[in-house]
Amino acid sequence: MTQQLQLPIAAHGTVSPAAAETAKADGIARATANTPPNWATACRGAIELMARRGVPFQAADLIAEGLVDEPDHPARWGAAFNGAARAGVIEEAGYVRSKRATVHGSICKQWTGTADFRRRVA
Repeated sequence: MTQQLQLPIAAHGTVSPAAAETAKADGIARATANTPPNWATACRGAIELMARRGVPFQAADLIAEGLVDEPDHPARWGAAFNGAARAGVIEEAGYVRSKRATVHGSICKQWTGTADFRRRVA
């Protein structure tokens, strides 16, 4: 049996969860602030439409259905989905391979509309 080495101190370069959350919040704020308003509005509408359906979806599905175009920078996706999640529109529905050709099948979050959002818009 192999045992994991346990160090009694934090090694240089160790990831700080608090610092990671701060960096994430800063990045999302910058992406949101720099997103063209017309793309943000179209993306929010596309996310809400998919959320009403109550089936899992990802960014590629919004493009495939012609609901929104690729943004000028890929960071816009994270800001848009994060904002919709914080507003209670969507929630995580697992991880899948991305359908977007530009990311070469990398892993991405899948989302679904929250039950509360679907009730509100029904």
